[in-house]
Amino acid sequence: MTTPLPFTKTTPAQTADALNRHCVCNTLDLLRLRTNLESAPCLLGLLDNIIHTRPHLFSGSMVFVSEQIERQIIDVVATIERIAALPHHQAMALSHANSIARHAWGPRGACMGYDFHISKNGAQLIEINTNAGGLMLNAALASAQNTGDHPLNLSMEFNSEFFYQSLIDMFTAEWHLQRGDAPWSNVLIVDSEPDTQYLAPEFQLFRQFFTQHGVEAQMADPRELQWQDGQLLYCNRQVEMVYNRLTDFYLEEHDATALRQAYEAGAVVVTPHPHAHALLADKRNLIALSQDEWLQSWGVSVDDRNLLQRSVPMTQIVTLDNADELWAQRRQLFFKPVTGYGARAAYRGDKLTRRVWGDILKGDFVAQTLVTPALRSIEINGVRTDLKFDIRAYTYAGQVQLLAARLYSGQTTNFRTPGGGFAPVKVVS
Repeated sequence: MTTPLPFTKTTPAQTADALNRHCVCNTLDLLRLRTNLESAPCLLGLLDNIIHTRPHLFSGSMVFVSEQIERQIIDVVATIERIAALPHHQAMALSHANSIARHAWGPRGACMGYDFHISKNGAQLIEINTNAGGLMLNAALASAQNTGDHPLNLSMEFNSEFFYQSLIDMFTAEWHLQRGDAPWSNVLIVDSEPDTQYLAPEFQLFRQFFTQHGVEAQMADPRELQWQDGQLLYCNRQVEMVYNRLTDFYLEEHDATALRQAYEAGAVVVTPHPHAHALLADKRNLIALSQDEWLQSWGVSVDDRNLLQRSVPMTQIVTLDNADELWAQRRQLFFKPVTGYGARAAYRGDKLTRRVWGDILKGDFVAQTLVTPALRSIEINGVRTDLKFDIRAYTYAGQVQLLAARLYSGQTTNFRTPGGGFAPVKVVS
């Protein structure tokens, strides 16, 4: 199962890389995973449903990172959220965002996600997400690893009790930031046709999680909501909080009219929300975060600027003025829509055709210096295979709650790869 590792005198970073390349172990315990996922009668059969309909959601392997990478990720998250609070950053971010983003009712934005590639230069921030999916699924996965008899003692140190307490504390904090000491009794998980979403099993887990903590929870499509007499209604009952999983980040689509009206009026606590997306997740923010001159003019400290110089790949907006230069450099670039998500309409420059390039020039895109994903070796039916991986840091209020990985093959992250999917992260000391 495990190839002997060529360890002599190594750094933790070298050790993590060697484990990713040589330790082709399968550590997922399906019985434990079933127990974690099906913790209530209403969740029975959830794992079988995932296996049959989403066979590549969970990988059987774990991914290794060094303590230095973990610390760098933690520091980057904290630094960026400090910068996001600066008046200069907020003025810049809101200047090109939808007007709804100017409404700031207090909540910070639950379940943020910071995505990194690991390179020889350390962790490289690829993008930030306000509707980062997979937090609850990865928590179940992290505590379902069978590593007790592993020759390298790779035990996962995941404190599930502490994690789930921090999760309810996060949503409770969001409520109090907008509503003060008022009692909180219900939450609505909102997404377009939630039962058909790829991560629909996670919605079920969240619903049960809220219920266990005394908060009534349901799932709904935004078209099922009504804005009436100053209240957001679902099934003729007032909605107090919306856990927002929509990828319509600024609530611009007609389907979200009622939710938009309620949010603009401050009549419902929405998290994550348009304000958080504008300040953190709009990819144009990566331009400023990668430009030392901008950060210096905003009064960002030398230490914070040096950290971001090491951690945020150079990013620039695509315009007709720089089109020829970017086309010439395309093999070293990755192109992304400024408000895109989930690798949709994102392109590696070396794969671009002239037709796609024309579409990019017509849209709002950024060009980011390409950071090649690191590789993780696994075995599939006895055949050794190298898969790419990225690291997602799930965060709240500038603090990391959980690190998870996504294993895949292809141009962009996906859940179509045999042996791929979400994987727990083991920090190597």
